[in-house]
Amino acid sequence: MNAGCLTIKELTEAVGGGITPRMVRHYHELGLLPQPERSPSNYRLYTEKDVMRLQKIVALKQQGFQINHIRQILEIQPETDTNSHLMAQLQQQYRAVMQQIAQLRQTASALEGLLGRDRHCQIMQAEVLAQVKLLDVETQAGLGDLAKLWSGLDAEVHTHSEVFAESLQHLLPDLSSRSEIEQHLISQLVLSCGDVSLVSFVRVGKNAIAASRAALSSGCEIIVDIPTIAAAVDQTRLVHLGCRVTTLIDNPHVSTATEAEVEFWQHQEWRQRLEQASIGCILVIGYAPSVLLEVCTLINQQKIQPSLVIGMPIGFSHAPAAKRQLRQQELPFITIDGTIGGGLLAATALNSLVESLIEKPDCHCYLGNS
Repeated sequence: MNAGCLTIKELTEAVGGGITPRMVRHYHELGLLPQPERSPSNYRLYTEKDVMRLQKIVALKQQGFQINHIRQILEIQPETDTNSHLMAQLQQQYRAVMQQIAQLRQTASALEGLLGRDRHCQIMQAEVLAQVKLLDVETQAGLGDLAKLWSGLDAEVHTHSEVFAESLQHLLPDLSSRSEIEQHLISQLVLSCGDVSLVSFVRVGKNAIAASRAALSSGCEIIVDIPTIAAAVDQTRLVHLGCRVTTLIDNPHVSTATEAEVEFWQHQEWRQRLEQASIGCILVIGYAPSVLLEVCTLINQQKIQPSLVIGMPIGFSHAPAAKRQLRQQELPFITIDGTIGGGLLAATALNSLVESLIEKPDCHCYLGNS
């Protein structure tokens, strides 16, 4: 065997990340990994260059890139490609992905239109499904008949109010591994934005539910980043619990993520106020990514000690980075990965926790789960 070369088993051990020899062989078939040299006994032999390439593949997969996009990224030669060319390649990939998402979203919407029906609509729904199977849509007239069927199905919604919980039950993925309180939290977040795919991005840190209930029960301070969230939280129930709501960026003219970000950067007083956050408070951040980044910094410096951070700011670079930093903290958190967020979602998360505490004060379903 050549000196310095690795077998396929040694390669997977060197790379880690759950890579198996079978996956390596699959990457060879896909062209992600070049075919290696062979030993006299016909064993695959790998070099340090192969290790580095496989590590890149694993890292890109962990970041969410699909195989075809990984291949394109690996094919870009940094020695010959300018940065602008690389950005153009990535933008092209992004547009293609967004187009796929849009097409899948259309399919999901059609399925939601059928599955997301409560029992009052299901009789009409059954009739529509039966007729869809028999429908000939080869002609323009056939397409018109299909439109009539949807109209008939939609007409039923005028006979009663929507039963949200019942509709959602048909659409949510299996949440049985999560506590009852966490299931309620996720359901409320989905209902606040109407996007079931949000479930895949919600992250509830270890002991987050327990920490929130303990803090709220003790009448902790609630600190929100801008007035818009203060207006959206359940003030009546918070007063009942003895919790006071404080607005960090206390400027009534700030109502958007852009305004919140600029205001926090331009005025040092907001950073100083954040350093004065009371021990055991709950921080609710739904707009400014820089506020969450500063929270993580102050926690690392042990200058503030919140009991829970609900971090859901909006943004396309700083927000995802801030959320990743939050998940690395040794304290309870609730966040939504990526760019998704906003004040309504952040306030909904807090309101759900408050509601669960008041309506089920003796519930212990979350112990061992969160």
